[in-house]
Amino acid sequence: MDIPGIVIAALRGGSGKTIFSIGIIAALKNLGRAITPFKKGPDYIDAGWLALAAGRPCYNLDTYLIEEEQILSSFCSHANHNDIAVIEGNRGLYDCIDTEGKTSTAELAKLLNLPVILCIDCTKTTRTMAAVVSGLIQFDPDIRIRGVILNRIAGPRHESILRRSIEEYTGVPVLGAVPKLSQQSFPERHMGLVPTPEHDWAMDSINAITRVTEQNIDIQAVVGTAEKTVKDRSSADLKKEFKIDVKIDSPPREKAAIHSLPRIGIIRDSAFQFYYPENIEALKKAGAEIVFTSPLTENSFPQVDALYIGGGFPETHANTLAENKIYRNQLKNDAENNMPIYAECGGLMYLGEKLILDDVSYTMAGVLPVVFGFSRKPQGHGYTIVDIVGENPYYDVGTEIKGHEFHYSTVLEFKGEEKNLVFRMKRGNGLVNKKDGLCYKNVLATYTHIHALGTPLWANALVQNAKSYQDFVNQKPK
Repeated sequence: MDIPGIVIAALRGGSGKTIFSIGIIAALKNLGRAITPFKKGPDYIDAGWLALAAGRPCYNLDTYLIEEEQILSSFCSHANHNDIAVIEGNRGLYDCIDTEGKTSTAELAKLLNLPVILCIDCTKTTRTMAAVVSGLIQFDPDIRIRGVILNRIAGPRHESILRRSIEEYTGVPVLGAVPKLSQQSFPERHMGLVPTPEHDWAMDSINAITRVTEQNIDIQAVVGTAEKTVKDRSSADLKKEFKIDVKIDSPPREKAAIHSLPRIGIIRDSAFQFYYPENIEALKKAGAEIVFTSPLTENSFPQVDALYIGGGFPETHANTLAENKIYRNQLKNDAENNMPIYAECGGLMYLGEKLILDDVSYTMAGVLPVVFGFSRKPQGHGYTIVDIVGENPYYDVGTEIKGHEFHYSTVLEFKGEEKNLVFRMKRGNGLVNKKDGLCYKNVLATYTHIHALGTPLWANALVQNAKSYQDFVNQKPK
């Protein structure tokens, strides 16, 4: 089983690799190709754009959060039935959290045995870029850099010098040259692109960058790079070495009536949109029926056996969330009656008492004794390592989990007790005093986002809690 694919990398963040990953995926789709998009690194926003461009979910390949065996399994299973896999790297090609480079985009390319296409910002430089590309090749000869895309070209002469210099001195073909764009089709926020659900002109933006891509990048050469590069190890070899099950469909479940499955609600809308598709898939595989819900569009909270609230930007919808009193009051009532709730970041904020924005107070669900405000700078940003130090319904005490945090919100008032903060932050900021994971009854809310493939016990724990709550409700006298 050979899986053609490419890794799109850069010298640093902000070089344009997300824009061109989106454009290349959409251009390949226009050619009738079935594309499987992937994102390297902890990211929801870029992944949302890649998914929209491809017309299918974008999966995460984060070698810090997820073990190599699971990375390979996920890649093979999701890319197996499509034509080309496109993986967008993060930051610079060799960048990571240490000097060894184990969690870099380069190491992911080697693990997957895929060629790399470099997107380089050529602003105010010419021949020097040949030296840069040459240095990247020599830094790790096992990395197969098979193409370069020139970005922010000033004109034909600028392009000509760059193209001839890079191809002559490195032997790497230039697959495209994109001029400086006069119109910013992708506004940025919070160090990333605006989430796709936040505006109805997302497809207009996709179409705009696709036209730029088709006009300035040799898409057939990209296809050739993905398909014709000789692989040192085939996917079948990878599967054999790591004993990977590449079946997408899980084994048939024991026959059961649909209504007997525990129903897990997921609040998903433009306020709460940060979910790894693998997390939702993990809940389904663990035996849950998924019910999507939204306080932005629904007048009441649905009858479910558990709730999962991901991250997002509740601050941009604070007034609507506050005005939906019936929904948040029903949610609070269910939480008080021991319904299991797992919340991350934006979900944590919604479960608090209030959001304070520009001196205006917005009432939230009131499940947790916290008042949140906002800062101009990130209050938590990067990978986390968490020690579980307190009893809770989801993780055993003594367990260590890895995740990531990214938020501008800050705690203005914490009215609870620190003993109810069951996470101790070995890496990261957390909620209060290097602690996180606020636990109340069957509610656990945290700034740390987890990935289900890297924290496999999470989905089973949430589903088992949902089953217990379902049994409790069914046994209550009518």
